Amino acid sequence: MKRFLIASLLVLMGFAGQVQANDPVKIKIQGSTTVNPVVTEAAEIMAKEKGWKILVDTQGGSSGGISALGDGLVNIGMISRPVSDEDREKYPEVDFTPHRIGLDGVALIVSKLIWESGVHAVTREQVQDLYEGRIKNWKELGGSDAPVVFYNKEPGRGTWEVFADWAYGSHKKAPFVSLPEVGANEEARSKVAGHPSAISQLSFAWAEKADRIKALSIRLSDGETVEANRQNIQSGKYPLTRPLFVVTDGEPEGEIKDFINFLKSDLGQRLVKKHGYLSISE
Repeated sequence: MKRFLIASLLVLMGFAGQVQANDPVKIKIQGSTTVNPVVTEAAEIMAKEKGWKILVDTQGGSSGGISALGDGLVNIGMISRPVSDEDREKYPEVDFTPHRIGLDGVALIVSKLIWESGVHAVTREQVQDLYEGRIKNWKELGGSDAPVVFYNKEPGRGTWEVFADWAYGSHKKAPFVSLPEVGANEEARSKVAGHPSAISQLSFAWAEKADRIKALSIRLSDGETVEANRQNIQSGKYPLTRPLFVVTDGEPEGEIKDFINFLKSDLGQRLVKKHGYLSISE
């Protein structure tokens, strides 16, 4: 994932106006760190094939992508949650048009030590208690005697909104909490991997192949336990399943349309699967 972070830094330089006159920017893209790896690699391929200059930035996550598109700063926003009524109310003149390119889930990840101590699944109520600090020690959930350290995704990130919509019925109802915050997926993953008693929210694709973290299962109200795995995400059984989108202002045309069509093509969908997400045909 390091090369995608480096690409984003280069993008920031491009947004600052360091694009040469003979190297015109065709497409500017901003938003979700979850969607970013797919879009960045697609941009590299199209740049080689078409000679286009495509700038991809992850500043502000999904909400940052919506804001940049709404303000006319970019051609495409990347989001890892649906376009909301709140988005449309904030920018009534913008025709937010989502284009689904894949499917993912939001995993609740814990350190490998907490998993091995016996914490494998949580209910919605237990997640609320962890989030709001009522459960302070993992022994309260049958785990080791260790303090709970909750690294919270920054509010406004698509991953956080999907989590909060599930935990509280709407992210607008989520209470204010004073927790250490993490931004991009790489930061959340490394924080939990590096702390013996941590928990955070993370894209399933970023959690699936990681060695030092584990994704908790969700225990439903009827007692059934649903694992965070590809089969349950594909079927929609896993309750924190989410679509992945790129968004335009109205129906795309020209190079923008070509780029989105590439993301939906067989090669583009192979990139989606390469980075751990489910394709739109699955």
